[in-house]
Amino acid sequence: MRRPVIAAAAGALALSLGLTACGSGSGSDGDKLVVGATPTPAGEVLAYIQQNLAKKAGLDLEVKEFTDYVTPNTALQEGSLDANLYQHTPYLDDFNKSKKTDLVPVTEVYLPPMGVYADGDELKDVTGLRSGATVAVPNDTTNEGRALQLLASKGVIELKKGTGANATPEDIAANPKKLTIKALEPAQLPRSLKDVDAAVINNNYALDAGLSPKKDAVLLESAKDNPYNNVLAVKKGDEDDPKVEKLAELLTSPEVRKFIEDKYKGSVLPVTGG
Repeated sequence: MRRPVIAAAAGALALSLGLTACGSGSGSDGDKLVVGATPTPAGEVLAYIQQNLAKKAGLDLEVKEFTDYVTPNTALQEGSLDANLYQHTPYLDDFNKSKKTDLVPVTEVYLPPMGVYADGDELKDVTGLRSGATVAVPNDTTNEGRALQLLASKGVIELKKGTGANATPEDIAANPKKLTIKALEPAQLPRSLKDVDAAVINNNYALDAGLSPKKDAVLLESAKDNPYNNVLAVKKGDEDDPKVEKLAELLTSPEVRKFIEDKYKGSVLPVTGG
């Protein structure tokens, strides 16, 4: 049974790990379901299902990990994957528009909250940024806008009225601290911390860099009314594939909800199941 989709982390270029086409127009042969994911948290969530729940549910699950946000969607469109888990719906919509793909969300799974981080312990609150500070943000369309909205939520900047998810620095209406906004590839943001005053970092890259969103972020997104929940995605027309539906059920199960709560302790927030 399909789960409802409300909305749903995400762009960078890097090498993918192990892309192989398995069959014609499908990522899998027979009953196998091949799912692409970034290592953290998506890959870890899928690995938990693979090791603990899939066999009992009659699902032959194969997980392929990627280190960027572009290749998993390209592979899904081309058919070497059956599904992927790593992105939110605004990113997926923007990808479809720019790449002429037809990928759709199946179900939301968790929220990886975006956060503002700084090197060292001097910055305790984002409002404490010095005048003229440099703040690095993701350079893909949806996450740049998301980062600017997060900064605006604390009054560090003010965006023009009516500015949506695709806000850019040109949409900044007021910048009282005269901040310099520096757009970088999302995967580079953790490494940029020594060179900037603060960086707005996607959750998976923060976790991969050993940062704790709950403990280390000076500002973290709230889960309330958040449109950036990550979703299981497939190529249009595959939403009702029994294997996809089975994985969707497992991803939104109480067992997976508990796994996310226990493992990430508030740094990743389950938004379905229970």
